[in-house]
Amino acid sequence: MKSVGEVMALGRTFAEAFGKALRSLETGRGGWTAPGTPAMPRAEALRVPRPERIHAVLDALRAGATVELVNEVTGIDRWFLDRFGEVVALETEVRAETRAAGAGAFVPPRLLRRAKRAGFSDEDLGRLTGTSAGEARAARLAANVVPVFSRVDTCAAEFESTTPYLYSCYESECEAAPTDQRKVVVLGSGPNRIGQGLEFDYCCVHAARAISEAGCESVMVNCNPETVSTDYDTSDRLYFEPLTFEDVMAVIEKEKPYGVLVQFGGQTPLKLAHPLQEAGVRILGTSPDAIDRAEDRERFGELLAETGLAAPPWATARDVGEGMVEGVKLGFPLLVRPSYVLGGRAMRIVYDEAALRGVLAEALEAFPGRPVLLDRFLEDAFELDVDAVGDGRSIVVAGVMQQIEEAGIHSGDSYGVMPPYRRVPRGALGEIRRATQRLGEALGVVGLMNVQFAIREEKLYVLEVNPRASRTVPFVAKATGVPLARIAARLCLGETLEEVGLTKEPPVLGVSIKAPVFPFRRFEGVDTILGPEMRSTGEVMGRDRSFGLAFLKATAGAGIQLPESGTVFCSVHDGDKEALLPIARELASLGFRIYATSGTAAFLAAAGLEAIPVLKVNEGRPNVVDRMINGEIQLVVNTPLGKDSFFDEVAIRREALERDIPCLTTLTAASAALEAIRARSGGPIAVSPLQEAER
Repeated sequence: MKSVGEVMALGRTFAEAFGKALRSLETGRGGWTAPGTPAMPRAEALRVPRPERIHAVLDALRAGATVELVNEVTGIDRWFLDRFGEVVALETEVRAETRAAGAGAFVPPRLLRRAKRAGFSDEDLGRLTGTSAGEARAARLAANVVPVFSRVDTCAAEFESTTPYLYSCYESECEAAPTDQRKVVVLGSGPNRIGQGLEFDYCCVHAARAISEAGCESVMVNCNPETVSTDYDTSDRLYFEPLTFEDVMAVIEKEKPYGVLVQFGGQTPLKLAHPLQEAGVRILGTSPDAIDRAEDRERFGELLAETGLAAPPWATARDVGEGMVEGVKLGFPLLVRPSYVLGGRAMRIVYDEAALRGVLAEALEAFPGRPVLLDRFLEDAFELDVDAVGDGRSIVVAGVMQQIEEAGIHSGDSYGVMPPYRRVPRGALGEIRRATQRLGEALGVVGLMNVQFAIREEKLYVLEVNPRASRTVPFVAKATGVPLARIAARLCLGETLEEVGLTKEPPVLGVSIKAPVFPFRRFEGVDTILGPEMRSTGEVMGRDRSFGLAFLKATAGAGIQLPESGTVFCSVHDGDKEALLPIARELASLGFRIYATSGTAAFLAAAGLEAIPVLKVNEGRPNVVDRMINGEIQLVVNTPLGKDSFFDEVAIRREALERDIPCLTTLTAASAALEAIRARSGGPIAVSPLQEAER
């Protein structure tokens, strides 16, 4: 298995449900159709099962391939292929009717209803008729072709169900039966994917419960069957629907809520904030304009100037030529990323003009119409994450988390610790808290906010401001014992910080450490080196009275067994050699034998520490990989820096992964692991009830 999430769709026909499922995936398609002109796919695209194979099947049928041929090549059951063939035939009919109707006319209501019953979205109809999704929607509403809602009876008709859930379809009878009670709609996070996972579902569930506790009816809209938010008893009313403007507006028009919460579900509902607001929907919490002000780089620059805060030198680009000019002006290395994405998708660190050109082209192709952001990358800096809540007037910091790895590794992939434990200059934490408050007050934050800072050479930089829920909210809530998402929902409903009982930063209970979990074993040949694009698919948490024991618990929870004895292999770049020395000395004092590449071994030997030289992979045999295969190495410390080193030594890291050898790619992680190994040598790990820690 290689997927990290899934969607579910309900309909009255196979085609309707399948079309809704396709548009729930958020892949940039409207559902059945895709931008551009379909062409006959290569045989390999049909034969080899890949994520896009269903669309290759549809394109083959559109290009004239028979069901028999597609069945022979793919092995997909003919029943499904016949249904796909019916959808393709309906597409042809819609195009033909559009041509026959002439300019200014739309397809007749009879055909329009058939298309909607086959799962065609407004975006699909726009592409098929040569109009926009908005024009298709307007024509559909004018023709009174609107969805109704059917119920899924959670009691199977044995007795009256108090918790049914609903889905849209194009039938004659509507079973929604909305109440007159004041209600609030919560938009869920959609499918789990790297950068947007269960942390946002956690926030949505807490928001729904807070709404119910406030005496309102909570209405959840989501399409992910794996989540707690789609349990039928989490909210008062559940709509199992794609998170698109079309589908969400159908729910809103039926339920007529007081307002909608978009800040708890990640990027998916945030993308709907402006369209919903323009349609007259009240967005509760931080305004869409404030969210855009933090995301739009030009406006973000104005925000920093207003608050007197610094950011790394930056620029924006809307094409490759502009990006090359601006990038050269900023100087290398550069951090390049598209705007309005989660998880650092398509984000890269580039070290020269050739790499910059390629990354710009990739980002502009992946996210057409969106500007690409270029930031001067701060090498050898370290980062801190701050979560806060606001009521529109005041801001309270909820927690400050230090990333154990240096800047350049996505915060979702980094070990994080609360409270911050080292390398933070005196006075910096106070400056960070004051900066967070200034930013939150300037944006008028209502609900949750996350700010990412970097410190380099004792200077504070603001990297990002996100006036919404972040992936660290559950971790901070568990580290402090304060239900942040639930409190934020109450603030969005109009309560003040004083009324919810959070007027100062809550204390951290002991030391809490977040450790990421990666799917590298599922993908053969993938390098395990981390960077600015998020790659983890989960995380664990360890807590104890000391940093070392908390880190030991966190690594154990992530499936990493730090050795108590054996051999450590060290290969670090020149800038890390001085910092490696005390770590290597401590490991040696604990009884570990030190292996190292020639340059690192010579440095350690010159400092009076015995290190056995080991050949690199390209220097001959037996090399470091051979020694890992032979079971001679129990821990790897390998720190790359710069263009060349990021692409070297892949074999070392891959072999370590295959053999369950812990591989540390930063010295901060190595130092943390050392503390854990030292703590382990002190005796058995003690446990205590969480309730005891919270008193």
